[in-house]
Amino acid sequence: MKTSLLWTLKSPLIFLYVVDTCLEEEDLQALKESLQMSLSLLPPNALVGLITFGRMVQVHELSCEGIAKSYVFRGTKDLSSKQIQEMLGLTKPGAPAQQGRPVAPQDANIWLVCRFLQPVHRVDMNLTDLLGELQRDPWPVPQGKRPLRSTGVALSVAVGLLEGTFPNTGARVMLFIGGPPTQGPGMVVGDELKTPIRSWHDIQKDNARHLKKATKYYEAMANRSAVNGHSIDIYACALDQTGLLEMKCLSNLTGGHIVMGDSFNTSLFKQTFQRVFSKDYNGDFRMAFGGVMEVKTSRELKVCGAIGPCVSLNSKGSCVSENEMGIGGTSQWKICSLNPSTTLGVYFEVVNQHNAPVPQGGRGAVQFVTQYQHSNTQRRIRVTTIARNWADAQSQIQHIETSFDQEAAAVLMARLGVFRAESEEGPDVLRWLDRQLIRLCQKFGQFNKDDPTSFKLSESLSLYPQFMFHLRRSPFLQVFNNSPDESSYYRHHFVRQDLTQSLIMIQPILYSYSFYGPPEPVLLDSSSILPDRILLMDTFFQLVIYHGETIAQWRKAGYQEMAEYENFKQLLQAPLDDAQEILQTRFPMPRYIDTEHGGSQARFLLSKVNPSQTHNNLYAWGQETGAPILTDDVSLQVFMDHLKKLAVSSSA
Repeated sequence: MKTSLLWTLKSPLIFLYVVDTCLEEEDLQALKESLQMSLSLLPPNALVGLITFGRMVQVHELSCEGIAKSYVFRGTKDLSSKQIQEMLGLTKPGAPAQQGRPVAPQDANIWLVCRFLQPVHRVDMNLTDLLGELQRDPWPVPQGKRPLRSTGVALSVAVGLLEGTFPNTGARVMLFIGGPPTQGPGMVVGDELKTPIRSWHDIQKDNARHLKKATKYYEAMANRSAVNGHSIDIYACALDQTGLLEMKCLSNLTGGHIVMGDSFNTSLFKQTFQRVFSKDYNGDFRMAFGGVMEVKTSRELKVCGAIGPCVSLNSKGSCVSENEMGIGGTSQWKICSLNPSTTLGVYFEVVNQHNAPVPQGGRGAVQFVTQYQHSNTQRRIRVTTIARNWADAQSQIQHIETSFDQEAAAVLMARLGVFRAESEEGPDVLRWLDRQLIRLCQKFGQFNKDDPTSFKLSESLSLYPQFMFHLRRSPFLQVFNNSPDESSYYRHHFVRQDLTQSLIMIQPILYSYSFYGPPEPVLLDSSSILPDRILLMDTFFQLVIYHGETIAQWRKAGYQEMAEYENFKQLLQAPLDDAQEILQTRFPMPRYIDTEHGGSQARFLLSKVNPSQTHNNLYAWGQETGAPILTDDVSLQVFMDHLKKLAVSSSA
């Protein structure tokens, strides 16, 4: 049951651009054009501000006509929120009792008082010119050095500016970076190029000297921002790492976006950034601010925690469990920024008290109360109440089995695994996942003791082990071959997407195109890689079009250009059209990869499919079908055999 309530508040939307000027000329030009374009997408009454940084940090005053004026901060000095507000002239002079009081949004002439945040309709031309005239950071970069980037101070100034002017109002800090912070608080790596940025190996060996200090700095800033309801987006475009591992909490705790690419001059960045400002059928942004979600339960249930882009509001109560899962110890969470697909995973436990047992045949109830500020400035409340029948775990196990949602269960377990992976060793997380899977199979599987061949799972659970197999191999739990920044990026998106998108991330979808019929979904298995097929794989982050050996040879020979091979031309076009459809709606825009048998980028497909045929067992198959994968990873078949053996073991 859902009910909604709404009322209007006059709080403007605020967009504060924080721009790295240590970019290559071509990159900076592309970024300036994207920012200028975004101004035309903002509502006229939205407030906009600009901070640029390199070695120094500049806060640009937008209210002065015909003259460019900015306040400059040194990039090495850590300033408190109060110092920043005093330096920018945001505190109200007057009686001693009022000294240092930040300007409240309701104060008269706020637009005049806050020279740094102005309505778009007032400063549109001015800001467009200002962005157009932005130059690269003027400080020379000696040979063998990195540019000096004061990202930490720039963010601190941005957060302090919003704290002092618009606390508890919907606002986005949009950070654009082209490299890691190299000086001042929050630095991730020194300016010597011969010192590489930390890798997973360095982190495991405790050899990343700036990691802990930088992470602590950005976490403190993320919490300050979350308290005020301001979200922080990170748009990181560079060929090397930019420090996302240390900075991820800025977006994870405040509900901001993280977008990662190679350059600001790619369609991946340009189109993804444009989609941030996409509108619904009413012409309103698909974004909301200042969300609070509260969970209420009937007495037999307690809430253990939530996993998603939220922070705890430390609301203790009778329905809060002592057993914490994810962000626990509370029944309320703050979500600073939401969009239509923002999804939180909420975990509960059944409390079977001896003096008041769970009523059989009765119902357990959960209520979700969500409040947020819509982008049209309305404040909305949505209340969703659900009730479910209780079933006895001993005598009515078949009821539990038939109502088991294996897809939702896989995503919820995966979120727990990803949450644990942030603080625990990778092998420990995998062992924990395996134990949970074995327990589930022992509880719900039908088998004779010590006879693996007799093991059977009902239809409502049959896909679950397969999801766990692919999850174990996914970039969310396996860091091999991914940089720390890439792992942070993948995990960031995984814990906020809805069920369908999360499942695509765990077990990518594979479509086959051939002359033998219409396109069809096929198994994510090496046996699906055939010479006369084209495959389209959607992993959420990548769209891979793979041409089999024969198809690739025909394409090289140019058969598609000949009139008599029109059907071949159509076959080549079909996956391109389907990929285009996905590319138009997904956020962030996926990386598009066109490859073929033997191509270097075929690795994206080969690393995801179940290696049912490898170089080790190729000749045992009698005939060669599919493509053997060069890997020592176990196949799904071996994984399942091992799982059955452990589940039926009498010593387990």
